Amino acid sequence: MSKNVPLCVDLDGTLIHSDLLLESFLLLIKRNPLYLLLIPFWLLQGKARLKQHIASRVQLDGAALPYTKPFVDWLRAQKAQGRQIWLCTASDARMAQAVADHVGLFDGVMASDGQTNLAGPNKAAQLVAKFGDKGFDYCGNHRVDQAIWRHSRAAVVVNASESLIASARAITTVDATFAPMRGSGLKVVLKALRVHQWAKNALIFVPVAAAHQLGEATVLLHSLMAFMAFSLCASSVYLLNDMLDLAADRQHHSKCKRPFASGQLSLLFGLLAAPVLLVVALALSLFLPVKFLLVLGAYYAVTLAYSFGLKKLVMIDVLTLAGLYTVRIVAGAAATSIPLSFWLLMFAVFIFLSLAIVKRYAELHVMKQQGKLKAQGRGYQVEDLALLQSLGGASGYLSVLVLALYLNSPDVSVMYHHPKMVWALVPIMLYWVSRIWMQTHRGQMHDDPLVFALKDRISLLTGLAAAVALWLAV
Repeated sequence: MSKNVPLCVDLDGTLIHSDLLLESFLLLIKRNPLYLLLIPFWLLQGKARLKQHIASRVQLDGAALPYTKPFVDWLRAQKAQGRQIWLCTASDARMAQAVADHVGLFDGVMASDGQTNLAGPNKAAQLVAKFGDKGFDYCGNHRVDQAIWRHSRAAVVVNASESLIASARAITTVDATFAPMRGSGLKVVLKALRVHQWAKNALIFVPVAAAHQLGEATVLLHSLMAFMAFSLCASSVYLLNDMLDLAADRQHHSKCKRPFASGQLSLLFGLLAAPVLLVVALALSLFLPVKFLLVLGAYYAVTLAYSFGLKKLVMIDVLTLAGLYTVRIVAGAAATSIPLSFWLLMFAVFIFLSLAIVKRYAELHVMKQQGKLKAQGRGYQVEDLALLQSLGGASGYLSVLVLALYLNSPDVSVMYHHPKMVWALVPIMLYWVSRIWMQTHRGQMHDDPLVFALKDRISLLTGLAAAVALWLAV
């Protein structure tokens, strides 16, 4: 390989495991969703102009991108040998310069300027004009780069399939290849959809169980349909939330491994899959009472508000999370036309508020261990840990108090043949709430509390004890 031949590097999909147009688009709609109304008009002016419009309205953090580390290390080695390296991208010049400033390797930047979209043949023409035909080596990752490799002395193929590597070899010499990020496609998609979080939607069955109607086929079928509709809707929201929260997730100790934050999954997949999942969820809802559709719509609206801003507001965020847990119970009642109990709603509000605070406490606890003072993208500081523990513990115990008051009400005598057996739920819940907070205080809470409970052996045994008590009471 000649050290005198300039090395020209593509950005999207090559230098980084992402696409700057999509990254900047998400930053734009997070800043103000109303920009969505202007996007079609900007696009009519051409793709280069669209990129310029977006780039002029958002600030890109070059450090908050998923770089292809082995490739960047190789580029540094090439630079150390005295080789000239240029960043050549179809991204807007402002975005490209932000990346170049962060990486600190490039002798120059060639990018879209609002008039010319520097991709494929356009990029090839500019490279030939600057360096001459066969006067440069080009690093790319996409089939559109074949137009450039036809004029390059050699190719470096990054994050691409074996078929593209073969195509590049048929066009020019391939000097180096860098394999795509490891990971099963289906596994990554399921992780992005957070299928494991669907377990929380089992709360939809709570009104049915509380009304002793689990044996009713029609009621159970409606509950299952509501469960699927809620799960698909929730996954749609998870995709959108993860795409809007890329910068904060990439600075988080564990969220940085999420498919979009790490670059394992294309942002384009998320932008297409999110509305499709929502439409399917709404289609399922049409087979259920209108009340369920209204509840599902309210859930989606609140989760959008949470993603766009409520998550940054101290205490408003945990109250919203508690409400989103509780709305699943409301949805279960709406889907089956079972009247909601005041006692059940009050119990749900307090227990879920406690669990929502558990999530925030656990995140801050990790921040404290890492020496950070504030959670990224949140309004909390590590000094809030003691107060959050007090508020969360108090809310958990209030839920047990509501349970005790309910057990002393006339409603229990009607529902159970042996109502005194139900009193066993009080010490069981006291133990479980206390243990959850003990685990959290010790830094052993690494998941959503409800998901944790479904994996935790002690929590499962506690749930079994509660089920036995209820069975004996019936």
